[in-house]
Amino acid sequence: MIFFGTIVNSLAVLAGGTIGLLVNKGLSTRLAGAVMNALALCVLAIGMSGMSESSNILITVLSMVLGALVGEGLDLNEKIHRLGHAMERRFQTPGSQVSLSEGVVTASLLFCVGAMAIVGSLQSGLSGNHATLFAKSLIDGISAIVLASSLGVGVLLASGIVFLYQGSITLFANILAPLLTDSVIGEMTAVGSLLIIGLAFNMLKMTDLKIMNYSPAVFFPILLSLFM
Repeated sequence: MIFFGTIVNSLAVLAGGTIGLLVNKGLSTRLAGAVMNALALCVLAIGMSGMSESSNILITVLSMVLGALVGEGLDLNEKIHRLGHAMERRFQTPGSQVSLSEGVVTASLLFCVGAMAIVGSLQSGLSGNHATLFAKSLIDGISAIVLASSLGVGVLLASGIVFLYQGSITLFANILAPLLTDSVIGEMTAVGSLLIIGLAFNMLKMTDLKIMNYSPAVFFPILLSLFM
């Protein structure tokens, strides 16, 4: 069952997110704000550590520029927020201070960006080896507890994004494997880490970046690495 690792990963996010929601109910507004700021600093550290994966800064720059052009052209940020607002009416916890769409976007990027998501999914698809995704599931489950305690129910919904993203890589592993070399994965991780830094700045209310409009940048290193 090639999707077993991805299924376990998605369920781990769901379970961790559920625990986080229960924890959040016991936090006062002041403590919830403090946890959110602490989480933002951790997200910033994660993003900064991933930037070192790049071996060609030009690919990072061009990927961000091209990703911004595509994202702004499609206005992905507006579309995800419309979807988020529609889902809020159905799923949002009363009195929540964080939008559902913010929780989905933040959690999805954190869970999907990085080498473990790509390499683990390739291993599942090519050899049925789910060890990397099992390890990632443990990390993501613990992270989901912390994320959901601050960002709410959107973290649980991000489990669907994890399943679609990793499941797609697993399904098309034979086709993608020659393209997703170590250097390409490193460049994708670096670009994704830059987006995570932007998320951290938003969480700290230092900026109001439309992160989803930059998200296509994550996939451009696959194309650019063929020529650079």
